[in-house]
Amino acid sequence: MGTLFYGPSQIPIDIDDRTLAHLKIALLTKLRHNESFTLSWKHGDDQPAGRSTIWLHPAIPLRFVFDGPDRPELNTKWIEALMRAANSTGGVELVPEYLDTAEAPIPPGRSVLVGRSAGRARRVQAARS
Repeated sequence: MGTLFYGPSQIPIDIDDRTLAHLKIALLTKLRHNESFTLSWKHGDDQPAGRSTIWLHPAIPLRFVFDGPDRPELNTKWIEALMRAANSTGGVELVPEYLDTAEAPIPPGRSVLVGRSAGRARRVQAARS
């Protein structure tokens, strides 16, 4: 079980290591772009029932602590879903991992951006039927 420490009070938020690794990528990407948003989660079984929300801002300190020494393999679709949620009015809500590994279809004649490396993306063009 990993921990996210939020703000100067260093309030601990327990999140499993795999989820925290994905959340770290999504949150830091948004914060690096000087973007603010909310993060919400349901309370664990060891806490009173309910949910919490925090406001994330580049000026508020965050610290990520992982119990395990190894980095998990990352699920790009889950990271992208978390980042899309950060752009929504509801903000990021911790949701289970998106496990569908099937390729998303690209409509004929359309292109999509694939990958982002050093600010560059490459376009993939779907074959016309």
